[in-house]
Amino acid sequence: MKNIIRKKRKEKGLSQEMLAKECGVTRQTVNAIENNKYDPTLVLAFNLARVLGSTVDELFQGGN
Repeated sequence: MKNIIRKKRKEKGLSQEMLAKECGVTRQTVNAIENNKYDPTLVLAFNLARVLGSTVDELFQGGN
């Protein structure tokens, strides 16, 4: 699942560590999501959207 997490995170001026802390996960989890190596749970996807001021649909797109 492709995503624009990195783009949105940088627009907000957040580091991976800061985003991870806000969402209750590790920096490694954020890195894996940004690199399309891990699909987050629905709860985490909603947390990411909340912190990044976006919607889940905007952050994540189907496909490889």
